[in-house]
Formats: sequence, C-alpha cells, structure tokens
Amino acid sequence: MKRFAVDANIAVAKTLHTDFYTDPALYELSKEKIFTPSWQFIGDTSLAKEAGECFPFTFLDGYLDEPLVLTRDKAGTLHCLSNVCTHRGAIVVQEPCKVSNLRCRYHGRLFKLDGAFHSMPEFKEVKDFPTKDDDLTHLPLFQWGPWLFASLDRNSDPAPYLQDMIDRVGWLPVNEFKPRPDLSKDYMVQAHWALYCENYLEGFHIPFVHAGLNAVIDFGNYTTELFRYSNLQLGIAKDDEDCFDLPPSSPDHGKKVAAYYFFVFPNMMFNFYPWGLSVNIVQPYSQSKCKVSFRTYVWKEDKYNTGAGSDLNTVEMEDEEVVEAVQKGVRSRFYQHGRYSVTREQGTHHFHRIVSSFI
Repeated sequence: MKRFAVDANIAVAKTLHTDFYTDPALYELSKEKIFTPSWQFIGDTSLAKEAGECFPFTFLDGYLDEPLVLTRDKAGTLHCLSNVCTHRGAIVVQEPCKVSNLRCRYHGRLFKLDGAFHSMPEFKEVKDFPTKDDDLTHLPLFQWGPWLFASLDRNSDPAPYLQDMIDRVGWLPVNEFKPRPDLSKDYMVQAHWALYCENYLEGFHIPFVHAGLNAVIDFGNYTTELFRYSNLQLGIAKDDEDCFDLPPSSPDHGKKVAAYYFFVFPNMMFNFYPWGLSVNIVQPYSQSKCKVSFRTYVWKEDKYNTGAGSDLNTVEMEDEEVVEAVQKGVRSRFYQHGRYSVTREQGTHHFHRIVSSFI
C-alpha cells in the first residue's frame, strides 16, 4: 500500500494518509496485521493469586473479542489459555473461580489447569482420540514484576515491545507497586484509536493544551528516545521537587526526572511517576471511538497526585478535546497528509513508520 509509506527521513516525510482512519477495510485489516501479533497488558498477578484460581477475560474487548482465561495450576504456574472448549466451542470458564480442573458445562469435557485435555464423557468409540487438538490452546504469557502481558500470536517475542522499558527503569521495585482499582478509570473517546496514540506520542502540544502540566515540566529539555516497538518521552522537572530519587545505576542519574512516558506499540502507555504507575490502554471500539483505560498502581502514597503525575483526569479531558477535534478534521476532503516537526514529533513519525510496516 504505497499511499501508507512513510519516509524514514522525518524532514521529508508525510504523515499517514487519512484513509487509515476512515477506511472500514483498514480498520478490519488492523485486527490481524497490527493487534493480533501485539502484546497486551491484561492486569496483574492478583487476578489469580493462588493455585486453582481462574480468571476469564476478553482479549481486546470490543475489537478482537477473543475469550481467554488466566489460570494458576497446582504447582503455582500461571497459564494463559483459550477459553473455548475444543468439543463444540462453548465458553469453559464463565466467571472467576477456584477449581481443581476446568469443566465445560455444555457436555462435561474436562481440562487440566494447564489446558491439557483430561477426559470426556461418551467418547469411548471415537477413533484417534484425544490428540493435541483437544487441548485448550496455550498462549504466550509474559510477566514483569506483578504485571502480566499476553499475545494471540504463539510465536510473538515480548522483548522488542517491552524489554527497553524494563531495562530503563529496572531499578524500580515494581513488586512494591500496589493496584488501586479505586483510582482507576475508563474513558470513552470519540476518536480513532491511532489518533489518541499519536497525541500521546509528542510533547509538542503540551504548552498549547496542558497549562497545568506545562507548569511543572521543562519543555525545553523534553526528549524522545526511539526503540524498535516502543519509545520513551522523558519529562524533566522545572524544579527539584516531585522528581525521582535516581540511583547511580540509572542511566538518567543526575537528571531531574519528573516522569517516564513509555509508549509500547500499538496501544499501551506506561507513565511512571515518583508516586507509582498509570497504565493507559487504548482499546478500539469503532473507526471513530476508542476506550482508554487508566489502571493505577501506587508505590509511594505520600507522593500521589503531585508533580507531573497530578490531576491526570484534567490532562485527559484536555487531550480528549483536541483528539476528538482531529477526528472531525481527518474526514475532511481537503486534508490527506501533514508534515512532522523534526525536533518535536519523532514519536509520532516512529509510530507511523511501524504502522506502515505492519500493514
């Protein structure tokens, strides 16, 4: 698709053609080309803490809609499995539970907690049964500290997506970060999922859109670093308050870091603040709608809602207003491409390059 080619040289490149946001066929194509091989944040280990605990969930609810289940077997190992019975396609686990085996309520097919087929009533006469096809499909699961990630592509490697982030903030005691559902929130945004991501990927708009954030972030020293399928925007504070106490082992030691803004392709944001982490997941719902889920993990309660990580709801409202305006604009017959700021839009250019390569 030549019209989606994005030049590697940001100084001459044009942004993605607006068809990417408006063509229904491309919205559908992105399911298999972009999201199926991706890694997605599915929560943390509290979902299945003890042996026998099972947690059913939908992988990218509203878009891919793939039924999966997280299980912890008797040995304490976590598994991510297809939640669809290999007999007639019924959903196996209906709700969070603690069991010794997984039993399909439709015809009684039994699976072990690692997904392996165990038994089936009235199947003695069936030839060449069971085979590996009768096991629940086992999907890749990656754990970083308490956080869990899964992919629908059994050959997908998490390292190109997540390892650069893990390496950069590896000094953080992430196992001390506690989930706070009471501080978490979902937002419905009337815009294409990629437009929301593009807005996150550049700090260019901060002085124009976010007065509160601009008051604490040193925009002149705001930088973007690019990795294979991720990038980092480093937020530097204007003063010495509300900064990370960086150890000598950190590559950023000596800097007044107020926030690490990591984007992981195609739709995940990990915002590390001195108080903890806000994970933002962008779930496509339609060509012109997405759900943005903020999941909060607090490390230092006394620092919560300070510095760059304060009043996140206001920042979100400001972002939604401009992104929804762009959603209206990309449908215009008078707009097809834009250009990039060489110094301020490296992240958006990088995102467009990855999209282009995937589709």
